[in-house]
Amino acid sequence: MILGGDLGGTKTLLALAEQDAAGSIRIVCQQRFTSADYPTFEQMLDEFLADRPSIAAACFGVAGPTDGRNAKLTYLPWSLAASDLERRFAIPCVTLANDFAAAAHGLPLVEPARIVTLHAGQPVERAPRVILGAGTGLGVAGLVWQSNGYRVIAGEGGHIGFAPQTVEQGELWRWLLERNGRVTTEDIVSGPGLARIHAFLGGRPVQPEEIGNAALAGNDPLASDALRLWLECYGAFAGDLALHWLARGGVYLAGGIAAKLLPGTDAGPFIEAFLAKREHRSLAQDMPVRLVTDENLGLRGTLALASERGVATSGA
Repeated sequence: MILGGDLGGTKTLLALAEQDAAGSIRIVCQQRFTSADYPTFEQMLDEFLADRPSIAAACFGVAGPTDGRNAKLTYLPWSLAASDLERRFAIPCVTLANDFAAAAHGLPLVEPARIVTLHAGQPVERAPRVILGAGTGLGVAGLVWQSNGYRVIAGEGGHIGFAPQTVEQGELWRWLLERNGRVTTEDIVSGPGLARIHAFLGGRPVQPEEIGNAALAGNDPLASDALRLWLECYGAFAGDLALHWLARGGVYLAGGIAAKLLPGTDAGPFIEAFLAKREHRSLAQDMPVRLVTDENLGLRGTLALASERGVATSGA
């Protein structure tokens, strides 16, 4: 039995899974939690593992930086130590991974039907890839080919300074600067960022889900404007990352808010901003953009990592 978890600022997904002789992973128990309901992660895990099954290895993807053994989540008062978790829950091997590094490991496990092409491009086999996603925060990871598979490179790219590309975006940047100081891309390209854009345009305080639903319904011009500006900022940033990584292998969008909004709305503002790279527009044109709609992407990645660590530990 292996244990995986995708720990986010809004929700946490936990799963127990079995691995067969062929290496296939089958989830036998999965549960979704509201993260803020639990003062510590250990209390949540106590509830999930009430029957105390025997677990060979575990991996938890955390929304924040980690060295693999210790982590502090960015938007939760949770601090995790792998050694404490191993001792408390009698798990021989616990690994902590950045949540988007875990998501990157989950990509090969996603069914093709759960990956939607937004821009076909001209994909190149074994070329670098990048995965990013806007949720409570903004996660980023890169993938580069090494030997016989992709090596995942974790990062905190969401905290890169926001780079306005239009006069309107420049006004948004200045509006946020006056209120909070340094403006990161995550301040804008995230669920809370959509709410900030809505407020910048003159809207009342409202949750991102309400803005998104109103924009999809087409009966709220302000919500539609907010979503359009949000998609432009998102697309511009994704295009910048694509150039940085030369991601001819594909740019993958993950995270709850994109998966909920993009299939039901015009992705044109996102794609046009992605391609708006002046003399390098033709280069950006060749890079595929794909939307991952599988909510379990990060969870699948943690189970794959737990499986690898468990095999390595048992063979040591």
